[in-house]
Amino acid sequence: MTIPRTLCARLRKAAAQYPVVTLTGFRQSGKTTLARATFPKHRHVSLEHPEQRGFALDDPNGFLRQFDRPAILDKVQRPPDRFSCIQTVVDKTGQSGQIILTGSQNFLLGNRVSPPLAGRTAILHLLSFARRELLSTARSTAPHSFPRPPTDTP
Repeated sequence: MTIPRTLCARLRKAAAQYPVVTLTGFRQSGKTTLARATFPKHRHVSLEHPEQRGFALDDPNGFLRQFDRPAILDKVQRPPDRFSCIQTVVDKTGQSGQIILTGSQNFLLGNRVSPPLAGRTAILHLLSFARRELLSTARSTAPHSFPRPPTDTP
């Protein structure tokens, strides 16, 4: 069962306004799960896989040309400094929500995203589960009626 995240609405709104959305967060915070659940029709490519990472490093333009529909590029911290190619692709189409980038918190360091994608990307940070996210899930999975305990009185 996937716990609905409150950031989902902001993620959809950002994708409607920007050609690229960058979703960062700590390891295991649910970035991939959130992106895939929010954009189920986007093609998903993980740069954790050596073949995809190699393709992105060796031929970044060719790598990006393979997408015939919007895409989620997962683990983008793996092949850094490929954002100028993304700029070229999104500038060609001008389509909102074209590319969703996910990566760990530290891939934003060193200005890898900002200069090439300035004005083209919304940057959202996914934190650990909020209390209300966990509580809403607990409420939705709780039984609606509780059996009465047996009584000892005759």
